[in-house]
Amino acid sequence: MSNPIHNPGTANGWHGSIPSSFPAEPARYHLYIGLFCPFAHRANFVRHLKGLTELIDTSVVMPYPKGDAKGWPGWRFPASNDEYPGATVDKLYGEDYLHKVYFRADPEYKGRYSVPLLWDTRTGTAVCNESLELLRWLPSAFSDLITPELASITLYPDHLRSEIDNLHAWINPHLCTGVYKAGFAPDQETYDKNVVPVFGALNKLEKLVYANGGPFILGAEMTEIDVTVYATLIRFDTVYVQHFKCNLGTIRHDYPVLNNWLKGMYWDVPAARESTDFKHIKENYTKSHYDINPKAITPLGPFPDVEEGVERDWGKLTVGGVKHPQVLEFEKKLKDE
Repeated sequence: MSNPIHNPGTANGWHGSIPSSFPAEPARYHLYIGLFCPFAHRANFVRHLKGLTELIDTSVVMPYPKGDAKGWPGWRFPASNDEYPGATVDKLYGEDYLHKVYFRADPEYKGRYSVPLLWDTRTGTAVCNESLELLRWLPSAFSDLITPELASITLYPDHLRSEIDNLHAWINPHLCTGVYKAGFAPDQETYDKNVVPVFGALNKLEKLVYANGGPFILGAEMTEIDVTVYATLIRFDTVYVQHFKCNLGTIRHDYPVLNNWLKGMYWDVPAARESTDFKHIKENYTKSHYDINPKAITPLGPFPDVEEGVERDWGKLTVGGVKHPQVLEFEKKLKDE
């Protein structure tokens, strides 16, 4: 497919943005997501937060199956919108698999057929399939097309940018992708090595949120760090504890500050609740990873999915954490990061 603004597909994917490389226009863009995926969750969260649901429609892949050990043929669309609650057909092209949409942008594409994928319907090509990049520019991309109140919401304010960047440097590798490093570990030694940083990062984050006094991670303002961490922690007790063997502790039992923050995000921020689907989350992990869960049984708990009762007086909270010696040692290393 020839296109003057088409970035050739490689393993590096697409890294366009709006309005820098694509103009901001209503109903021009389409977002491919999976409600199970924490990385796609970031983009969908922003879509709800910024009132973009009328400007950007979505096609939602099934949570399972994903394919063989190498992920082929990848995420599938349901045959009809009634096949699986919350999943949709490919609204643009009627394709049965997401990889066929990728090949429409580049028949020689060699990368992963992942979600999220933001698509330009005008030129028929991919805009961006990198979640952190979308999280950075999507909140301001359509400011001229939404209300001033919504346009004023920023997740990367000038006075917090340095702190946000510093947090990304350790939260993403040790926590957000860290759970996957532990969960997909091929042997005991690799698992032991990778599960420790997850809880070292949680320990540090617990203290940080408490010190800033809530209701958000950096205090009074919600930032892209809240969106990033929410997409991981809303899945933690639900799937990562049991499925990825991240069971040195749970959010609701061992991290009272983070648990209060999580409850506040879910119950107080409509975009968080609106973009969260626990059926998709649970069944994706338990029914698409045969090597981890060969019988594809989905645990009934935890219950409830998110506890109620947000404590508004953060001074009443007690800082928690996991006291495993290796976790504490790793937490010390993080103090300089």
